[in-house]
Amino acid sequence: MNILIVEKDMKNVGKIREMIASDVKDGEVLCFDNSPAALSAARNTDIDTAFIGMTMPEMDGLCLGRYLKDLNPRINLIYLTEDKSDAFDAMALRASGCVLQPYTKASVKREMDELRYAPDKKSKNHVFAQTFGNFDIFVDGEPILFKYSKTKEILALLINNRGAQTTNGEIIASLWEDDGDPERKASYLSNLRQDLQNTLTKYGVADIIVKQRGSMAIATKRIDCDLFDWLINKKKSRYIYMGDYMNQYSWAEYVHAELDEISYALDEEE
Repeated sequence: MNILIVEKDMKNVGKIREMIASDVKDGEVLCFDNSPAALSAARNTDIDTAFIGMTMPEMDGLCLGRYLKDLNPRINLIYLTEDKSDAFDAMALRASGCVLQPYTKASVKREMDELRYAPDKKSKNHVFAQTFGNFDIFVDGEPILFKYSKTKEILALLINNRGAQTTNGEIIASLWEDDGDPERKASYLSNLRQDLQNTLTKYGVADIIVKQRGSMAIATKRIDCDLFDWLINKKKSRYIYMGDYMNQYSWAEYVHAELDEISYALDEEE
């Protein structure tokens, strides 16, 4: 179980962490004193339960909870508050519960014992993206079958961008270059985005995409990828770059050249 704790007072964060330590046998606890940092972490880690301070700087707890539910509709939101009246707003968001200050081990344990959604104990589908040579992507060893080649190309582009949010305009520019009629392409892209969502949902891996309004990104920590592993581990990587990268796509040439330079530098070190 992965648990997120977000409260503006780090002393309270530490107390709650100690209170739930015995409940985290196979997972991790992520602690933050601000909502933006917590949300950024949640985009790369599957969060089962989140303890959220109702009053937070920059982004209040209710707003953060909405974003977290977009990432995982079955997340357990447990709100931390000084005011009993906040419970109504929390319940409107279908929160799992509330804990009133002063936080006690008994009140925190009660919420952990009565979670709205039981943590999913099933093993996650394993996703592997192959970029060296031709691009392909697999779930539990089986290739994902796409209805449209452009849908697959969008996913390839997101992986090529290594977790950076990629705007609709950037996707259109890469997939169609200067093909004209931007309004028609924007409408087509909207359909392709929905097709990508439907395809990944069918394979049980929709969470590998992080969506924002007008942009998308790959959740790099939710997939295995030869490119990511090689860039991090270089010569110690279990994958070997042989000079071929996403051969189907012309827009991949820039990263291809970057990989060649890295490879040459590694060869010179020997």
